[in-house]
Amino acid sequence: MILTKNNVFDVETGLFGLERGRSNRDFSKEGSWGKNKFNNAFPVSLSCYMARRGLKLVYLKLDTNTQIKHEKIDVSSIFGLDPFASELFFSFETDFTPYRTIVTGKFPRTDLVTLNKSTKSACLQSLEVKLTALPDNSTYKLPETQYGCEIVVRPTTIIYLALGIAYKLKDSPELLLDYLDPTSIRRLSTWWDVDNVISYILDLANDLDRILISVLDLQEPFVLQPVWKTIGRTAKLHENCLDIFVWSDFAFTRLFFNAAREALGKKQEIDRYGRSIIWLSRMLLDFALEGRIPHADIIKTLAYNAQTDKAFALNGANTNRYMACTELTSPRIKKDEIKNIVLGGGQNFLSPERRFDAALLSNPELFN
Repeated sequence: MILTKNNVFDVETGLFGLERGRSNRDFSKEGSWGKNKFNNAFPVSLSCYMARRGLKLVYLKLDTNTQIKHEKIDVSSIFGLDPFASELFFSFETDFTPYRTIVTGKFPRTDLVTLNKSTKSACLQSLEVKLTALPDNSTYKLPETQYGCEIVVRPTTIIYLALGIAYKLKDSPELLLDYLDPTSIRRLSTWWDVDNVISYILDLANDLDRILISVLDLQEPFVLQPVWKTIGRTAKLHENCLDIFVWSDFAFTRLFFNAAREALGKKQEIDRYGRSIIWLSRMLLDFALEGRIPHADIIKTLAYNAQTDKAFALNGANTNRYMACTELTSPRIKKDEIKNIVLGGGQNFLSPERRFDAALLSNPELFN
């Protein structure tokens, strides 16, 4: 029988910092512990726990040379309020309502929106959440300093990236046209035509870089990326197990901008990285010209004969160069601290996928 109270400490089942009434999910109930729900909620709980421990998160920002730099950021800065403030509310899988005025069509949901319950303009922050394993298949054989995490990005992430940049410039959209090369834009009359658009991808990336640099002080937290470290590629947790990285919206562009530049240097084709640049450029252009972003039409029309279930993925061998630091090699939260985050027997509500290949890997004695 699954209990909703811890027999020893009489602690209600739940997640640290996400007590009942603080979010749109009730973590004392089994229904809030499904795979996708847990993967979004645990990072928030971990953030609260690290704040209680007095630890700042690793913040990846874009510098004036369009390179990634590491800083530290308070958890209160990513949530918009002190994580333990009574007026702070966590809303999972919801839309960030301030963006509604610049969207055409159905408004997509983001992983997390934080709200201030005491104000009418309640929305504080919108965050994409990506819980990632360390190391991934591309790095588990390498030295630990070269371990990396695979990052999989949904089209919704690109949409929210565009919406965030557009919203920052809602009072001066002409700035976008100042930097998006008018000559290139005019000649790109048929964005759906591969032969027409492919030669402009690098120009679009460079134009977008100029926009970002011109408003560099406006970058803000965008992706919350906890890492959980294992021993090699086994399911056994490493002693130094958990930490959190936060990507600014501007820094996040390096993942697909640089990958597209490298790919185009080898072969002239539109891959998922280049397509993401096209999506972002077209969304910002439409906002500059029309004041709204028809995101669904853009993604559907500019698919370039590829599936649109994901924007792109980048393996750990590629993400390590951006994330490498002491916290990646030796995460600060020990595995025995997880019991302080998952409370009251909550782990019994989890339903991980059962895979035969994982079972074989977890039972090496079968092959002795």
